[in-house]
Amino acid sequence: MLNKKLLMLLGLALAFMLVLAACGGGDDAPAEDPADEPTEETDEDAAEGEAAAGGSVILGTSGEPVTFNDLYSQDSASADVIDLIHASLLRSDEELEMIPYLADLPEISEDGLEYTYTLNEGVLFHDGEELTAEDVKFTYDIFIHEDYTGPRAGDFTELESVEVVDEYTVKFVLNEVDASFITRSGYGILPKHILEDVPVADLEDHMEYNRNNPVGAGAFQFVEYQDGQYIELVAFDDYFEGRPNLDKVTFRVFADTNAELLAFETGEIDWMILPANEIATAETYDHGRISSTLALRYDYIGWNNDREPFDDVRVRQALTMAIDRELIVEAIMDGRGEVAHAPASPLSWAFPDDVPKFEYDPEGALELLAEAGWEPGADGILEKDGEKFSFEILSNDGNVIRRDIGVIVQDMLSDIGVEANPRQMEWGAFLEQINPPNYDFDAVVLAWGLALDPDPTAIWHSREIENGLNNISYRNDRVDELAAGNKQIVDQDERAAVIGEIYEILAEEQPYTYLYYPEQHILLSNRVEGFTHHPRVNMYKVNEWYVTD
Repeated sequence: MLNKKLLMLLGLALAFMLVLAACGGGDDAPAEDPADEPTEETDEDAAEGEAAAGGSVILGTSGEPVTFNDLYSQDSASADVIDLIHASLLRSDEELEMIPYLADLPEISEDGLEYTYTLNEGVLFHDGEELTAEDVKFTYDIFIHEDYTGPRAGDFTELESVEVVDEYTVKFVLNEVDASFITRSGYGILPKHILEDVPVADLEDHMEYNRNNPVGAGAFQFVEYQDGQYIELVAFDDYFEGRPNLDKVTFRVFADTNAELLAFETGEIDWMILPANEIATAETYDHGRISSTLALRYDYIGWNNDREPFDDVRVRQALTMAIDRELIVEAIMDGRGEVAHAPASPLSWAFPDDVPKFEYDPEGALELLAEAGWEPGADGILEKDGEKFSFEILSNDGNVIRRDIGVIVQDMLSDIGVEANPRQMEWGAFLEQINPPNYDFDAVVLAWGLALDPDPTAIWHSREIENGLNNISYRNDRVDELAAGNKQIVDQDERAAVIGEIYEILAEEQPYTYLYYPEQHILLSNRVEGFTHHPRVNMYKVNEWYVTD
């Protein structure tokens, strides 16, 4: 049973939501309906349990996509649309194994330095042009181009060149062994004939393609994007795996997950990611069902290690000790999660058996802060050198879970004399503020949907600060050394030991407060069949979905 303290905190979360609305810093206005309501035509003669052709679905989302170009995407709202528009060389199945997609599994040379892929013939882009080895080379050459401005250059430091062997065969040549390289085969292939004249330095901001008219070889093709309202896709008749069952997929944008849930209740949408604390409500819906699985992900609070006082490891450790993460899992996740202590997932083969743990201990937190020079001021707020311990916790609007975490953490930290001020921002503006080159934040509430390979380089190596994913500016020479060499270790057990040492350091130094490993819950209309729940990919095999009314 929830205690009085917890109920008070949840009340504070609701009050905070109202304050945000009054200050103009909260949720956007509710999204309007799409201009063309989706049709729901189905084959009435289809046998029971057999996929029927036709119809449409509306998917709820509280985050707006930033780009439809897979080489620059960093957020799940973008990735969900990208996964329908684009196709990649390989993809992962629900067991997180790489399987053929545009190409067969690669032939790997004995020395591990050459990966040769044979493409399916006759694959078409949405404009009718054939996808060939030239398009694959064009796409992957961008990653290793000196003018590439996206976040994934660090994933391809071992890639020396990409060679076209013939029209349907492409060879990747490495300068040293990369045990993770096969997992780099999951990026959407771009059309050379459309983008070859765009300088690589300008490609990230080339919105004529990235937002207005993306062309891929995926199951669905782009039709229209109305900011703050909807993204509309239609079935690609010439999709190489066969035309999708559905005629249309529409992403409808909502102000927050509360608005999404209301829309599901009234039958306006067919799919949404369900917050754990709304499961009891959703279970009362006769027209819906819930699918749950452990997500390949962890949620965290990231501390800007380049800013005082978060540049002091004792301060970061103390903040973690002052946050009751068990209570957060109980209150926010309805107990459907596990407290995290390292930046890994229990689904990963490199998940550590044991790392340093900082349990809830407010008194111990105060001792660490005193050791770091922080003492109570006249108003009870900790001070050091005349500066109050006061900072802002940012999160994206529309995400009720992160909003509530911010408010609960604010209350917990106030118990030790730390003033934390939660604020939510519109998704695009939020990403721009916290990512390079701005890095303008104290702390953020976020989550990582993890890669299939546990290589920690992209997030934790110091070289990834300038343009990569290390937006908290974490630096540790030993982590750099271990991360730089981990991909050259072919033996999985040996590599897991090296990655495990990295996790031990990251658990000890607390550049993040690792919150929890969550389950993911999908609320799905009973009219939608053919759904398969993937631990990482929200839009998994949507071409196999079909509707029954």
